[in-house]
Amino acid sequence: MLDFIYYPVSFILWCWHKVFGFVFGPDNAISWILGIVFLTFTVRGIMFKPFVNQVRSMKKMQDFAPEIKKIQKKYANDRQRQAMEMQRLQREHGVNPLGSCLPMLLQIPVFIGLNHVLRMFAPGKETNYFFDAEGVRSYVEAKIFGVNLGDAINHLAALGGGQAGAATGWHWDVAPVAIPLMLVASVATHFTARHSVARQNPASANAQTAMMNRLTLWIFPAGVLVFGAFFPIGLLIYWLSNNLWTLGQQRLVYTKIDKEEEAKKAEVKEKRTNLGPKPGQKPQVGQKPKPGQKPATQKKSDATQAGKKPADTSAKDASTETTKNGKSPKSGTSGGAWAKNGGNQKRPVTQGKKSQGRKRR
Repeated sequence: MLDFIYYPVSFILWCWHKVFGFVFGPDNAISWILGIVFLTFTVRGIMFKPFVNQVRSMKKMQDFAPEIKKIQKKYANDRQRQAMEMQRLQREHGVNPLGSCLPMLLQIPVFIGLNHVLRMFAPGKETNYFFDAEGVRSYVEAKIFGVNLGDAINHLAALGGGQAGAATGWHWDVAPVAIPLMLVASVATHFTARHSVARQNPASANAQTAMMNRLTLWIFPAGVLVFGAFFPIGLLIYWLSNNLWTLGQQRLVYTKIDKEEEAKKAEVKEKRTNLGPKPGQKPQVGQKPKPGQKPATQKKSDATQAGKKPADTSAKDASTETTKNGKSPKSGTSGGAWAKNGGNQKRPVTQGKKSQGRKRR
């Protein structure tokens, strides 16, 4: 029924097994392990672009989280209007909610397909999708530390346990290989979730977000420990390599996005700096002020000194001219006015003469 998933997964595994089988030998377990690892890397490489879009979409949603809270509060009693406003806000910011779930959704068919393909390797089977009888025999006989890649601690078929036709029950001889893989895969799952949670915006936190964070940080890693006992060794290798790829991919993408954000902030800051006047710069005559620029103000003392300067100059000129005539300027209102006029006007008759009343006794 799901052959459209099983055939592509088995084909990618077949290709990588051929590549590493040429180097290490087709019956060597290393060839199968590397084939599973690079099957994981191939699928994750195909989903790299959707993962970057997912990170950018989540970043945008965190940026306008306060607006979402306002809409939820404003239309708390009208769910239909609230949904319409949320969709409008997402369209304005160019955010697709399904884009953040796409990488995770694409990994589910790969996990199901690989689990099924690995379980279909059984002794005596002629074919397994792209693998012929020789490929089936090679996988069944490949062992790591004495344990077959299709073995599990418990071959519970309902939970996707070991190979088809394998005996049910507990197989503790598999535990020395399976348990370390389960522990490392669980720790890697925890750190992957922790890295994502650390980048969340506190302003966008709510009860639903807190619940999802607890699930990804603690419940999912614990689930790997519990249900890992029912997974074959090959599937545990897939789970471990998938989480290691995710850790490296997160570091690469997050660092790139952080640098882009810093570059944008620096560009905005530089534009603001260029718009404002430089320290100590005075506006030129006829120059229009730039947006955001404050008008330049002159000091009061400068204006006062500018107003007094013409009077002082004229007084100095008058004093110089009277000195050349051999007379010193007299004090008084009339003398001062006559001096200011430069001596062009005639001196008043009464000016400089003693009163006639003073001669008489």
